[in-house]
Amino acid sequence: MLSGFMNFLWACFRPRSDRHVHNGSDSGGRQDGLLWYKDTGHHFNGDFSMAVVQANNLLEDQSQLESGCLSLQESGPYGTFVGVYDGHGGPETSRFINSHLFQHLKRFTSENQSMSVEVIKKAFQATEDGFSSIVSKQWPMKPQIAAVGSCCLVGVVCNGSLYIANLGDSRAVLGRLVNATGEVLAIQLSAEHNACIESVRQELHSTHPDDSQIVVLKHNVWRVKGLIQISRSIGDVYLKKAEFNRAPLYAKFRLREPFKRPILSSDPSVSVHQLQPHDQFIIFASDGLWEHLSNQEAVDIVQNNPHSGSARRLIKVALQRAAKKREMRYSDLKKIDRGVRRHFHDDITVVVLFLDSNLMTRRTANVSVKGAGVSLPSNTLAPETGPT
Repeated sequence: MLSGFMNFLWACFRPRSDRHVHNGSDSGGRQDGLLWYKDTGHHFNGDFSMAVVQANNLLEDQSQLESGCLSLQESGPYGTFVGVYDGHGGPETSRFINSHLFQHLKRFTSENQSMSVEVIKKAFQATEDGFSSIVSKQWPMKPQIAAVGSCCLVGVVCNGSLYIANLGDSRAVLGRLVNATGEVLAIQLSAEHNACIESVRQELHSTHPDDSQIVVLKHNVWRVKGLIQISRSIGDVYLKKAEFNRAPLYAKFRLREPFKRPILSSDPSVSVHQLQPHDQFIIFASDGLWEHLSNQEAVDIVQNNPHSGSARRLIKVALQRAAKKREMRYSDLKKIDRGVRRHFHDDITVVVLFLDSNLMTRRTANVSVKGAGVSLPSNTLAPETGPT
């Protein structure tokens, strides 16, 4: 049986004519098969490393790093913005966030003349409203777009403060040096919204007291309404507005009874942290990484190796573990093409932001980097898939 399975895999392998590393788009990254990476770059407060590995037929993860002026006015404030957007059901929502969220943030920062929790929440809401408008316009021709959504993890370093905002189950982890021991401890900064977490299930029961089926254990996995694991997102309009939870949406996404209040929320969890000299770096990653690595394991890998290539190194360890779980070699896993690769691991995005306390007030040229995958038309709708 194992040999038959391996024969199936070999049938899915493609000639690796693209194995060589070549320059990517103007983002400055490089592509190696399904892996995109930028091993090192400079941001307002230090160095950074980014990497993305594609597993889905269409890359559903999107990511960006923007550093320099965080408003529409040259007076600032200045700092660094990191976004990791883990889409599900298709790439439309994560692509939309990647194009609009930071622009909304700059606009609200200009109006407020400073960075704040309120500015970040307004940017999230404007992005949610914008995508909902797209769904409304496209619904008659492309109703399945109502079932496309995305997690949204954002970090903003500005004036010595670190803002973390999150919807869904991507994660931000801080590496903090303990001076007494020399160890670097992992500190999770983001609150996650996944129904596998008991407090999230309690929150859902509290906000939907009349619905005993608001969370359902299905195939040993907790899901909101038996459909989706996350409780907060951008998009997923079919679980926020009842008028989009009907035919011609696929029957598997439609609820038996209409709902009166949104089932999912787009209100992010936002926290503010005052950065200290012993704060070394922050790892931002989609849940594809955290399926294979603990917070401390990831921090140890970054801490015990050179800055350059940190994100790519984390992804490699995750893929090695994914291969080991399926009793196959890492070298063989890398030969499996997108689409089939999703049976072994998810799209994985990693951004490692190194913090240099000596650079917290310097000004540099604006930097803009966006993670990439295999080039495909931007208007391609993903094949029918279920949400995660």
